[in-house]
Amino acid sequence: MKKEEIFEYVQKQYGTLPEYLWSKLPDSAVLRHKNGKWYAVIMTVEKSKLGLEGRELVDIIDVKCDPDMTNMIIQTYGFLPGYHMNKQHWITILLDGSVSEAKVLDFLDMSYDLIDGAGGKEENVSGLQ
Repeated sequence: MKKEEIFEYVQKQYGTLPEYLWSKLPDSAVLRHKNGKWYAVIMTVEKSKLGLEGRELVDIIDVKCDPDMTNMIIQTYGFLPGYHMNKQHWITILLDGSVSEAKVLDFLDMSYDLIDGAGGKEENVSGLQ
């Protein structure tokens, strides 16, 4: 699945537009939940930085994951511990075709839903729930 397809999906599904926060990483984008928290980060990184063979660049997406599922999921090819994220709560998915589009979107939706409940006290105080 290509990152452009992900951007198209999240715009239709959640009204999310990618945010490019880092001038040194112009291809890296954050997807932000309506509550302001990140639910995905899309980056282009060198495979070796992910613990994989090779120096070629690969697109990845980091998504929030249920901590009870993380260890099991990262045993599957195409899924890795969260790159530059909390490895208990985030996973990295390779966007090189090794993970089906349906699975990528399932994990993206799960991440969005997990973020939806994040920071409950602030939401309750402001009455946004």
